[in-house]
Amino acid sequence: MTYGEFLRMFPTNQACLDYLRDKFYPAGSECPSCHKATKFHHVKGRSAFACQYCRTQVYPTAGTIFHKSTTNLQLWFYAIFLMSSTRCGISAKQLEREIGVTYKTAHRMFKQVRSMLQDDDEPFSGEVEVDETYIGGRAKWARGGSKQARGERDKTVVFGAAQRGHNGSRGKIKATVVPHNDAASLIPQVRSKVLPSTMVFTDELRSYHGLEGLGYGHQRVSHSTKVWVNGDAHTNTIEGFWSLLKGGLGGVYHSVSTEYLQDYVNEYCWRYNHRDDDRPMFWTFLDRVTKSRPQLAL
Repeated sequence: MTYGEFLRMFPTNQACLDYLRDKFYPAGSECPSCHKATKFHHVKGRSAFACQYCRTQVYPTAGTIFHKSTTNLQLWFYAIFLMSSTRCGISAKQLEREIGVTYKTAHRMFKQVRSMLQDDDEPFSGEVEVDETYIGGRAKWARGGSKQARGERDKTVVFGAAQRGHNGSRGKIKATVVPHNDAASLIPQVRSKVLPSTMVFTDELRSYHGLEGLGYGHQRVSHSTKVWVNGDAHTNTIEGFWSLLKGGLGGVYHSVSTEYLQDYVNEYCWRYNHRDDDRPMFWTFLDRVTKSRPQLAL
């Protein structure tokens, strides 16, 4: 989707508001007050639409990520367009420069949009690759002049599961920030994201040793001995996603706090899982705009 196409569809704030009206209150939908099939007409000077019979007013932005925002609705749509048009996303600083808002506003907009980018929790089956990665800066100098070891002691652990594609389809990714890389942190993630009797492929990390006893098929590859593929056993798919995630975080955002890391991980999982959508990702983003609760103004 090009910028010109975006402008033709959403040239004004009213066009964006009309889109939300058609999404939540299309012609012929039931009025929440008089319960008649009706059309909702715009109320001049307000972001509200009134029932043609009882004049009850509804607000398309109420209960959505746009709720009570003083930022122009077209700027919200343009921010979504920018986020969806890049492969690795854009930073809040770039959004600040692009649309002319403060950094605080841009950061809030990004946080709100990212809150929508979560896929369903249906567990994987078939063949699934499981791995963990470590997100963070270089190790810092510790007391006594010795450098800390690389790994979870100075980085944040992210668990990931990649479902391999079948019958011509491409697989999907689930990833979660976890406290540690021990069995107590990783095994519950496998059980929540992967169905029993699934064939699970991992590296030689000892934390995964109990999978067979839990009803999973389990094959390993020994990365420590530089064995990357052994028959069907490999973790190349999930490691390819880790490369995309780390490249995006380092290249676009430079650094990410542990507090918000899960939001960024969700965004990259969403992009990966919807990379083969037939229509522009902008529409996939807009499809996620929902109402968390009904709001009426009588």
